[in-house]
Amino acid sequence: MSVHDVQTMRQAVLRFLGSLDTERRAAATAAFGSPQRTQWSYLPGPRPGLPLAEMTSAQQDLALALLDAGCGVTGARTARGVIELERIRRRLATGVDEIDGDRYWFRVFGDPQGADPWTWRVNGHHLAVHITVVGDSISATPSFLGAEPAMVLSGPRRGLRLLAEEEDLGRALLADLTPHQRSMAITGEVAPDDVLTRSDPVAGLDGIPRGLSYADMAKPSKDLLERLVRRYFERAPGWYGETCWREALDAGLDKVTFAWMGSDQRGQGHYYCVAGPTFLLEYDNTQDDANHIHSVWRDLRHDWGEDLLARHYAEHH
Repeated sequence: MSVHDVQTMRQAVLRFLGSLDTERRAAATAAFGSPQRTQWSYLPGPRPGLPLAEMTSAQQDLALALLDAGCGVTGARTARGVIELERIRRRLATGVDEIDGDRYWFRVFGDPQGADPWTWRVNGHHLAVHITVVGDSISATPSFLGAEPAMVLSGPRRGLRLLAEEEDLGRALLADLTPHQRSMAITGEVAPDDVLTRSDPVAGLDGIPRGLSYADMAKPSKDLLERLVRRYFERAPGWYGETCWREALDAGLDKVTFAWMGSDQRGQGHYYCVAGPTFLLEYDNTQDDANHIHSVWRDLRHDWGEDLLARHYAEHH
């Protein structure tokens, strides 16, 4: 765990809030106990908070620096890519560069300067970053990234695939399996029309297909599954992702499962999930002729920092 990185994040939040006038600061903050803290969505539409579109350019820079601090190097590149892809999507649909600006809402719950827990988040179409800070520990889930289109089919950015590795590693793993292993991994001929957990406040494994276990895979398939899991963990700061990986190892990779639903042909709807004792990953590409990806990382113990909060309240209250 990196105390330095948590302090860096705290300072980024304080610089952002310090740049806001009274009206903007009121929109960007809420009490930690607000029920809105665990209410989220990855669909289009307004959110509580302060959107990028209503910030000055200097405030936008500070907001995006905060996003970088919460996502790490790889995750920040992808998160910023989601915002850019939304601009591309709107441009392709309307021919207009900016309809109503970047509609990604930033909000801070609680007091980053105090000793009590606090949360900050970024929420908008296809992007949901939630960071809960309890002392010198954090939780970085739920973490949602989407891509519409999954591959840009026209215009100057033709060929761009924002979540290419999430798709390609899943396909490579499925292709590496033997026929018997595939029969265990493929749990349905038709993919669901979205990730199964949607924007549930609490994620669980009820209704999640089990599929093929890591223990029943050959070494090349195991390597691909490990790369796929670590790809999702890279959506958080590097030290946090490594912590999540060590926790997955301690819980036992043999208990991790991979399930696929739908077609294995490109351009056809497909879905996969990877589930373990500590985490759940879901990926779905079915909408818009299978050119629209939804992907999410849920921590089965740490979402919203619930375990951290329980320990904090037990120790301090």
